[in-house]
Amino acid sequence: MTIDFYKMHGLGNDYVYVDLFAQKIEADWPELARQVSPRQFGVGSDGLILICPGQRSAVRMRIFNADGSEAQMCGNGLRCAARYAYEHGLLDRVLGELPEGLAAAAAGWALAGGQWRSAPIETRAGILTVALHVVEGNRVDQVGVDMGRPILEAARIPTTFSAEMVVAHPFDLPDGQVRMTCVSMGNPHAVIFTDRLDDVDLERIGPYIENHERFPERINVHFAKALGRDRVKVLTWERGSGRTMACGTGACAVAVAGGLEGRLDGAVVAELPGGELRLLWNRRDDHVYMLGPATIVFEGTWLGPV
Repeated sequence: MTIDFYKMHGLGNDYVYVDLFAQKIEADWPELARQVSPRQFGVGSDGLILICPGQRSAVRMRIFNADGSEAQMCGNGLRCAARYAYEHGLLDRVLGELPEGLAAAAAGWALAGGQWRSAPIETRAGILTVALHVVEGNRVDQVGVDMGRPILEAARIPTTFSAEMVVAHPFDLPDGQVRMTCVSMGNPHAVIFTDRLDDVDLERIGPYIENHERFPERINVHFAKALGRDRVKVLTWERGSGRTMACGTGACAVAVAGGLEGRLDGAVVAELPGGELRLLWNRRDDHVYMLGPATIVFEGTWLGPV
């Protein structure tokens, strides 16, 4: 079986994208994710994303991590899927003006030139509204996302902590104790603030926390250092994929965790290894808004086994 694909990334968080509007194919998608993701033997990616007809909207995104597990959401992946869908005409019949919350966020982002268009995209975490900044040539250069309300109840994240909310909660590591805040942005995140970010052994601690019994569906892990009230530096261990250059939902979770712990204000720039995301936790509507790039790298045809 041959499968046409696009390689795209959001701040280095890269995925192989398959357009199921253009190709009417069935495959073992978890196995394909495992095959395309290795950087020495596959295409090289953090996973596989399908762009397919929606059940409740025009376009639906499905995401499979590098280990084949299906995730609920990916902020960087959603921005790239939104750009692809817009530039290939898949959103034409559902395009509209920015809704109130995204319009307020976009005013703060203050991008020069271009025009904003919005559209809904379906994910396993629900239908999310994207804001597409369209520039000359009908090209999308930045994508904003209304990520919705953060989920803070411990049981819904889910975690097995007995506390109603997990905010700066003690958590034991093999060699010490940290304070952890847990947030779901449609997928689960554990955030640990530290002043010694460069000393974090992410390859050792990341999988320990990801697979800890406290997290029945595993969890994404982020170590963060507040650089001021409006800026934070983040390292990510992504559930099912390992160390990644960026995590959009994770950056949103860090912004929320920083607000809950009194470290960050509502509008934040997150410094990730792959670049910067602009975030806003708007306490008026309790929604988190994210802005960042979506980059097309190349297109190709997969000739390997599935």
